[in-house]
Amino acid sequence: MTTYEPPGCPGTDVFDAVVLAGGAARRLGGTDKPAVRVGGRALLDRVLSACAGAGTTVVVSDPRPTARRVLWAREEPSGGGPLAALDAGLRHTTAPYVVALSADLPFLDEKTVRRLLDALMADAGTADGVLVADPDGRDQPLVAAYRAEALRRELARLAVEHDGLTGLPLRRLTAALRLTRITDPLASFDCDTWDDIAAARARIREHGHVLDEWISAVKDELGIDLDVDITELLDLARDAAHSVARPAAPLTTFLVGYAAAKAGGGPEAVTEAARKASALALRWADEATPEAEPAADPEAAPEVQPHPGPGAGQDTGPAAG
Repeated sequence: MTTYEPPGCPGTDVFDAVVLAGGAARRLGGTDKPAVRVGGRALLDRVLSACAGAGTTVVVSDPRPTARRVLWAREEPSGGGPLAALDAGLRHTTAPYVVALSADLPFLDEKTVRRLLDALMADAGTADGVLVADPDGRDQPLVAAYRAEALRRELARLAVEHDGLTGLPLRRLTAALRLTRITDPLASFDCDTWDDIAAARARIREHGHVLDEWISAVKDELGIDLDVDITELLDLARDAAHSVARPAAPLTTFLVGYAAAKAGGGPEAVTEAARKASALALRWADEATPEAEPAADPEAAPEVQPHPGPGAGQDTGPAAG
């Protein structure tokens, strides 16, 4: 396990996560697929970021370095297939809901995970799970949220009927569950081939995605779990660059981050520090315009007297002499 530990947040005791990361990746030539990088981050780390709100995250795989703290599990025997792996991970969970994910989902995010859970919790007990369907209508049972009790019940039944779970496909489980579906083409995109990985790497560099992707990568790399308003910080950088000098932009944003950390961290601290710095930059720019000079106020200060000429210092008033 790594030293990074996500802070507690509301709802972390409601669901756990099981991430399956032990496949053979035959279509990638046996490459360790969860370690393949998209946008500078391992595919596994991208999925772990999406389920950061889980109380416990279990990765079914041989241990490896990760950006977030996880528990490790392994099916017995190793390579027993997805159903056996899911059962092995589930044994380490205690929450009433479980998010089951594969480790090759480059575009899965916390919003989709929350959407799955919200749909399941709103179902008032009639569904055992909610999963994502891909654009062709195919179910994705490893982009899904389940009631843990239903999973345990059906896994136990299948294990008895088939003398274990080794080699059983996931459809044996999902066929026995009451499931509802949501559509999310991006979240359901998985990386089975090198062409898929190339497509994912290309997409995150498109104009509309590159900044969000970069910020997410930096936060993972630095162990920062903080949501910030990117537009707010870009506006600050623009104000500092235009109002002061171009090098002022990176230096100012660094100082804002440092000030926010000194103030206890959190989005509110970043917002307040950015607001103050932006206002300062605008005042700085105002001083450079001639019309910004204040008009003279005769009552604001005593009139400056001319320097005394020759003979100064002699008393010439009525009291003289």
